[in-house]
Amino acid sequence: MEEKRAIIKDRLFDTLQYQKENYPRKDALCDKRTGVWRKLSTDELIKAVDDFSLGLLKMGFGKGDKLAIISYNRIEWTIADLGVLQVGAIDVPIYPNISEDNYEYIFNDAEVKIVFVEDRELYDKVMRIIPKTPTVQTIYTFDEAEGLHHYLEISKQADESLRGKLNEIKDSIDRDDLATIIYTSGTTGIPKGVMLTHHNIMSNATDINQIMPHNNTHRFISFLPVCHIFERSAIYFYLITGGAIYYAESIDKVGENLKEVKPHYFTTVPRLLEKIYEKIMAKGRELTGAKKAIFGWAVNLANHYDPLGNNNFFYNFRLNIARKLVFGKWMEALGGEVLGIISGSAVLQPRLGRIFTAAGVEIVEGYGLTESSPVLTCNIFKAGENHIGTVGIPLPSVKIKIADSGEILAKGPNVMPGYYNKPEETKKVIDEEGWFHTGDVGEWVDGKFLKITDRVKEIFKTSGGKYIAPLPIENKMKESYFIEQIMVIGENRKFTSALIVPNFPFIHDWCAKKGEPAKTKEEIIKSEKVRERVWEDIQKFNKRFGHIQQIKKFELVAEEWSVETGELTPTLKVKRRVIKERYKDLIDSMYEG
Repeated sequence: MEEKRAIIKDRLFDTLQYQKENYPRKDALCDKRTGVWRKLSTDELIKAVDDFSLGLLKMGFGKGDKLAIISYNRIEWTIADLGVLQVGAIDVPIYPNISEDNYEYIFNDAEVKIVFVEDRELYDKVMRIIPKTPTVQTIYTFDEAEGLHHYLEISKQADESLRGKLNEIKDSIDRDDLATIIYTSGTTGIPKGVMLTHHNIMSNATDINQIMPHNNTHRFISFLPVCHIFERSAIYFYLITGGAIYYAESIDKVGENLKEVKPHYFTTVPRLLEKIYEKIMAKGRELTGAKKAIFGWAVNLANHYDPLGNNNFFYNFRLNIARKLVFGKWMEALGGEVLGIISGSAVLQPRLGRIFTAAGVEIVEGYGLTESSPVLTCNIFKAGENHIGTVGIPLPSVKIKIADSGEILAKGPNVMPGYYNKPEETKKVIDEEGWFHTGDVGEWVDGKFLKITDRVKEIFKTSGGKYIAPLPIENKMKESYFIEQIMVIGENRKFTSALIVPNFPFIHDWCAKKGEPAKTKEEIIKSEKVRERVWEDIQKFNKRFGHIQQIKKFELVAEEWSVETGELTPTLKVKRRVIKERYKDLIDSMYEG
């Protein structure tokens, strides 16, 4: 492994030349679209990006033009991204699964000229709003589709006589030039376009490069949406390290792809880790006799893993046995060579951090927002520097302070210049001293590690004037095997209650063992025995909270909340306003009488 080297320039497309000069490889960027892994070498990737840039110049596109990308993770996404940036244009990444109304708003607000979409299905979705988006000139698809413009039509127009012009444009692009506008989905209101410069994102990538052990001998798998800044910044970081990047086929096939790629590191969100954990525990419950006893012993041992890894000799001795007998199979499910996982986007249940890390799959949790490119703090893969239950320490170039109100404030080169076309909204979050107001509430642990306690906007007051922070309550309640999703309620109400999506697969098996084979979701949520068992867990966890914070009533709902059905943001955060509106009558019923 070579030592990490400083980045000479500070534009996002410089990552390609940096890799070529330091860590050229045959599998720089890979994906699997038709059952076979496609692999581009560093040189092939550079040529594809350059051809795309030259084609855009030939067509007359350049500095300041906005081009939208609507696609899942694939090689073409990165080619289009870097190709757009090399000509000084600005890309606008958009989630494939948001509404057509949001497409319309974003296209018009950003004055998008070209739209790149994954396939015919997304093409048709975009076409339905084209009559209301006058700036859009052409739509290109990444998949070939009869009668539609394929993105390679641009690359085929590459004119080498424009090479000098391309180099001039690249040289003229300043690190503080706008690179991208990312529209935050948000949990309420109209999307806001976060403006990020080349330096905003590159400063984040180089900061992470200083503290993380990733290097040019490693393989990385990417399955979080690359249109989100968390995964996108990770891709630039991977390019800097010189490791191999593999785009997974889809979320559904991540399990298969992990075994094929055998990655060393990857990023994820807590919800996916929860799903993995639930599957592992479900298999554990199917065991019998001695195997089941050993499995339970290993999990119980992992639950007592010290947050900083300061375990005594006897504990570590037993843990090594548990890893050989039980946890080795967990490693195999993740490809067998995972060295670490970075979790972000939402608060990770400390229990999951303890169990996976104890199992030998170290998880470090980070924290940030789209407005900060995104990382502000992160735990580190180093003894004493990973405090489970916190989001770590500030990045080298980032400053963090806690306001008197408890809100987390941040300052650094990664913080956005502002919201596109919304100067008044910008003033609300960046004060006169340059501090970015995150909207999150936090505290310091051991004077070093930051801990997120809630969102400012999500903290509410009961009718008695008492403040409730729902996030810690929800995270604790989700430790119940019976609870899949939960939202705590109580704003302007006289007590705290909750809506709960049960863990239907687990409860179905539980009912069968109890001699009550509840078959449908509706039967499960109406079952008195199920409600009594859920209430038993709620009462157990309620003891961790003060009287005002304790859940007094709950209702079970049959529909799992998802991005597609509108209750979750694309980063899997709960849209509280949407859920409260959708279940208004059910919520009201808990407060009647």
